[in-house]
Amino acid sequence: MSTTDHTENTDTTTMLTCQSCGMPIESGPYCDHCTDEATGELQSFDERFRRMSLWQAKSHPGQSPEQVESATLDYMATMPAWREHPRVVAR
Repeated sequence: MSTTDHTENTDTTTMLTCQSCGMPIESGPYCDHCTDEATGELQSFDERFRRMSLWQAKSHPGQSPEQVESATLDYMATMPAWREHPRVVAR
């Protein structure tokens, strides 16, 4: 006779990530930081780039503005929401 384990699955390897920034999320394609509060739609590229650049600059205070921009675009190139955006492709 076999027994079945009914414990809650806490395996984080199946956790979803935001397709815009990579943050862990429970459902949907985007996190709350990447969506417009009023509409729930993905924020514009310019808005996400600005916010992600601010985070990059804060995390790496020694980087020049050019390095921050380059690192942000490189990271955005790994995100499904932005990898084909003309500004990312042109980097």
